[in-house]
Amino acid sequence: MIKRILKNVFRKSARIKTVGNAQVIPFKLHGVAREQISYGSQKVTDGLQAAGFQAYVVGGAVRDLLLGRIPKDFDVATNATPEEIRSVFRRSRIIGRRFRLVHVMFGEEVVEVSTFRSLIESEDAQTDEHGRLLRDNQFGDQEQDAARRDFTANALYYDPATQDIIDYHGGYSDTRKHLLRMIGDPKVRFREDPVRMLRAVRLSAKLAIRLDEATAAPIATMKDLLDNVPQARLLDEVLKMLLSGHSVECIQQLRKMNLHHGLLPLLDVILEQPMGEKFVMLALRSTDERLSQDKPVSPAFLFAALLWHEVLAAWKLRLQQGERPVGAMHAAMDDVLARQKKQLAIPHRHDAVMKEIWLMQQRFMQRSGQRPYRLLEQPRFRAGFDFLLLRSASGEVDDELGLWWDEFQDASAERQAEMLHPEGAGEKKRRRRKPRKKKEVAADSGASNESTDQGTDIRAVD
Repeated sequence: MIKRILKNVFRKSARIKTVGNAQVIPFKLHGVAREQISYGSQKVTDGLQAAGFQAYVVGGAVRDLLLGRIPKDFDVATNATPEEIRSVFRRSRIIGRRFRLVHVMFGEEVVEVSTFRSLIESEDAQTDEHGRLLRDNQFGDQEQDAARRDFTANALYYDPATQDIIDYHGGYSDTRKHLLRMIGDPKVRFREDPVRMLRAVRLSAKLAIRLDEATAAPIATMKDLLDNVPQARLLDEVLKMLLSGHSVECIQQLRKMNLHHGLLPLLDVILEQPMGEKFVMLALRSTDERLSQDKPVSPAFLFAALLWHEVLAAWKLRLQQGERPVGAMHAAMDDVLARQKKQLAIPHRHDAVMKEIWLMQQRFMQRSGQRPYRLLEQPRFRAGFDFLLLRSASGEVDDELGLWWDEFQDASAERQAEMLHPEGAGEKKRRRRKPRKKKEVAADSGASNESTDQGTDIRAVD
């Protein structure tokens, strides 16, 4: 109690100082201690300052610490050029073309260091026909760098040496008010980088803060600019949304602002179907829950869930047209993936995992003979089983199927044998010839051995 009273007294006695166009918020007022920033960011700021440069922890890390959250990354901004940063830190490398940055390595931690950027005059800017910046490597001072940042909450500079926060645009006050506000004219800033519209949605949903009305207003009329964003950048932002730990809130906010159309093919159609929406939301909630428990998540699994009902619809359509199940499923998967790659370039490395998960769903229906044992041996069995549980929870398949596989995979050999369904139970029976005695074989040696295999379902994948 005494400590709390003394802390409040010190905070009341602390004052925000004004230096030039910046406000300097002292530690006694904001309460963010040097010990709260990562080891790597401390070493980077200390090293650059010892070499005679300015260096600050900047952006989302400062914002998150003020909001009482644990930052995922700690970025540093400095007046040193990329080459000068490289000369200070041996274990570093320069990356990027549009923005030249330096990655400094400290064990497993990688600290991203950027050089202060200058304001760009319109005649000097390298932009496309829509106003999007193509290159931006003109260096400036800290005040110019702050003006170039997107939101006021992301334009805060923390000096680990003095533990002061430097604020040029009222970001400290906005953060305290839980407000996300664009620096400058939102229309101009969205035109420079349309991804900022998605970032605004993601940050407001993730941080549970209010999006400033003036910032939100132009989004509805400028969302078409997202069509001109390179697919790699769009995918990166979508993945940040889906893996933010608040993907449900992000999707709900996207729908509210009518930004979800086109990010994933026909995602808007899926979300308008009761079964599809329930399945997708369950998948997102499951991902958010795993992230909250620090469990690993797979982007491939998440994309497989988002696109599943499109694959299912395409497969059923091909079956109605008379195609064989196995070929129809492979064609449906290829069609859906080709369609989405025109808008959002999911890396090819995820394709194989997604297809394995999708193909496995029909194999879960086969619970006789050796098929269940072979399915348990599949490397992606656990992912496929988790996918099955989502389908069961959404009402797409019977709960009994998920419960059966849940027990079967951990049961003893004796119990597994008891659990196996009779051949053909609940599915088309594959007719096999009965073995004949030697005498019968000799008598019928001239007879033909005509195959009677009539299997037509997807179990032929085995």
